[in-house]
Amino acid sequence: MTSPAAPRSRIPALDALRGVAVAGIIPMNVIAFAMPAAAYINPRAFGGSDGIDAALWALSFLLVEDKFRALFAMLFGAGIVILLERGSAHPMRAHYARMAALAGIAMAHAVLLANNDVLRSYAVAGLAAPLVLRWRVRTLLLAAGALIAGQLAVSGYVAWGWLQYWHDFSSGLNLDPAPMREVEQRFGADAQVIAWNIAQAQESFGERLVRRMGDWPVQGAAVAAALPSTLAAMLVGVALWRNRLLAGEWPRARAMRLARACALVTLPPLAAMAAWAWASGFDAIVTAFVALVLSAPFDLLLAVGYAALAMVVLADAPRWAAVGRMALTNYLATSVILAGLFAAWGLGLFGEVGRAAALALGLVPIIAMLVWSPLWLARYAMGPAEWAWRSLAALRILPLRRPR
Repeated sequence: MTSPAAPRSRIPALDALRGVAVAGIIPMNVIAFAMPAAAYINPRAFGGSDGIDAALWALSFLLVEDKFRALFAMLFGAGIVILLERGSAHPMRAHYARMAALAGIAMAHAVLLANNDVLRSYAVAGLAAPLVLRWRVRTLLLAAGALIAGQLAVSGYVAWGWLQYWHDFSSGLNLDPAPMREVEQRFGADAQVIAWNIAQAQESFGERLVRRMGDWPVQGAAVAAALPSTLAAMLVGVALWRNRLLAGEWPRARAMRLARACALVTLPPLAAMAAWAWASGFDAIVTAFVALVLSAPFDLLLAVGYAALAMVVLADAPRWAAVGRMALTNYLATSVILAGLFAAWGLGLFGEVGRAAALALGLVPIIAMLVWSPLWLARYAMGPAEWAWRSLAALRILPLRRPR
């Protein structure tokens, strides 16, 4: 996602990559809209831990989960720096106005539609973007690595105690089962929690609004937890812009070498993590550890590989480029569509479909954005959400129609 302002000279492959990033978030978002919360990382929580559900979970864990969210954050960071480097009469004031406007849009999105909104952390992490304007590529990458390492150190320290407990408990030692019940409630298939999630999904739109307006501490904690990985991905995005990969200036062979290297470094460890979770019977502790802690650096590296590959294969993909030019609109519209499918005030399909059916329904917003984006941009200069973002930042209504 770029800033709301339209670039003077667009890079088609970069726009298309942004479109693919928006679409790539949907396979995980649809699970968040369709199933109880724990199912997002654990197939045993809803649907099943074998057969097609487990296979789809493994495929998603290997190729999708957090990879496209990292890619989206990378492109957001690159977009910020592109605008700041272009310059304006008051570039810093304009930047902070954009982040403030984005924060407002993000909070509305989180309250009205999506519990797992990513824009809130983007707006907060984006405040640091001006500090890195003069950093070299090497410095940016080292800082990103330090952020990921710090996150791993903190979360890994906590997770190690849980893993030790899991090992001892699984070995048959006579331990207090209360900790196991606690983690099962958060990341497993606790029947009472699942029933509560399904009951909550029956709330009306007004009831949701009241509830979400009252849980700001929970939302704040979620944003804080996402900040290190979000900022790390943004720094990598700035580095990839600075080294000209995202500018589309790398030779095809060089970009493909990077894509292959990222795949070779990341896919075997991710496959081993998925196999461990599966072999454990999707134990809540093991599955949460691999999904929320251990996979983090590999997710970011694979996102870099996706970026390198896409800059080659999407050089001539105008429909995807149109999706990317309306990235904010399409991201928000996806939540409208998914809420319409799964929320009680829509079709009410929450808890009514399995993982395969949910993923199939996730194709609805992808097809919709591929259809409407080029049609809209044929008449208008930018997407409606981009126009609203830009107008809010400027504190005035800006033109939307394309000049004739």
